[in-house]
Amino acid sequence: MIFDRNEKKEVIALLGAGSMGAAIVRRIAAGKKILLGDISEKNLEKVSHDLQYCGYDVETMIVNALEKDSIETFAQKAASLGEVKYFIDTAGASPNQAKPEHILALDMVGTGYAVDAFGKVMAKGGAGLIISSQTGYMYPIPNETELEILAAPTEKLMELPIIKETAMQSSGLAYMIAKRVNHLQAQKAAASSWKERRARINTISPGIIVTPLAYDEFAAAGEGYQKMVDASAAERCGTSDEIAEAAAFLLGEHAGFITGTDLLIDGGVIASIRTGNYRLGE
Repeated sequence: MIFDRNEKKEVIALLGAGSMGAAIVRRIAAGKKILLGDISEKNLEKVSHDLQYCGYDVETMIVNALEKDSIETFAQKAASLGEVKYFIDTAGASPNQAKPEHILALDMVGTGYAVDAFGKVMAKGGAGLIISSQTGYMYPIPNETELEILAAPTEKLMELPIIKETAMQSSGLAYMIAKRVNHLQAQKAAASSWKERRARINTISPGIIVTPLAYDEFAAAGEGYQKMVDASAAERCGTSDEIAEAAAFLLGEHAGFITGTDLLIDGGVIASIRTGNYRLGE
């Protein structure tokens, strides 16, 4: 049975085959070619199987999101399949899953490599999306330091003072700073390499979203997360489908004037923190 006889399909590349990325892809992928990249063959098989049995055209590729060469090969593979109109990066490790060095290498440097690589292959009118985190708003970085981050090539990020002297102190700090750097990486790309391709790139900063991986965080620091949920305006966790709805907008034609920005989707957690209604660690 041939489900789709159309050729020259637009390509969607997803780096990180988790539940949130799959939800985003499912929302936008009808009639398009999907390339899934992940370091886990098991994850690729599961997500690919689920998508294929829903009628989507899927290919997979083992990708090490820590390695520049692997990410560049992934980008070239996507370009070989057709016009790369969408790139989504959900690869990352959370504070209770890894040490600071790994978090920074994956969530910050690896993301930078991906933004750089896809900035060379995106089609005109294409759009990219990095999944960051509400924690990117939790550690204020001085403007002069942010300018240093913006000026640094991806391979030099680990040498910056804020990374060596602050982010390395704990996994929590590493995660917060890496996620703020994601916002800056999108800004920089939107004004340079992605602009040259006439493509857009933005970030989304989810709050507490229930995913399989999130259960690791709940198991390790459930009391803190519960307090954060209770202090939020929504008084609940979010879902991957809610993130996918917002992602579909940012990736779609109705967001054609939006690039280099972040959309915070946290149910009001950061608002609660900023107004003093909730204090981290209490």
